[in-house]
Amino acid sequence: MAKEGIHPNYRNVLFVDLSNGFKFVTRSCVNTKEMAKHDDGKEYPLYKLDTSSESHPFYTGTQKSVNDMGGRVDKFFKKFGKPVTKEEAPKAEAEAEPAEAAKA
Repeated sequence: MAKEGIHPNYRNVLFVDLSNGFKFVTRSCVNTKEMAKHDDGKEYPLYKLDTSSESHPFYTGTQKSVNDMGGRVDKFFKKFGKPVTKEEAPKAEAEAEPAEAAKA
């Protein structure tokens, strides 16, 4: 038997995606302050979402891959240089020291 008075209020909640108006009802413990009517005519606690599976780029297929950014990655590497790996780190430090000494 479960102890009374210590468990959250698990009930049906209406979730609304604010970016496109998509609504769905599911069971949740989320705290809500508002109530709203769903298409079925019933009134549910309302929770507003910024994004859902209906509007997120990953689920809608509109997410761009890093490889499909039109050379932005290459442009970044040309401007700032490629990241140094652990094996290349001692070489990079050794090459940087003579350059710093020449500046001084």
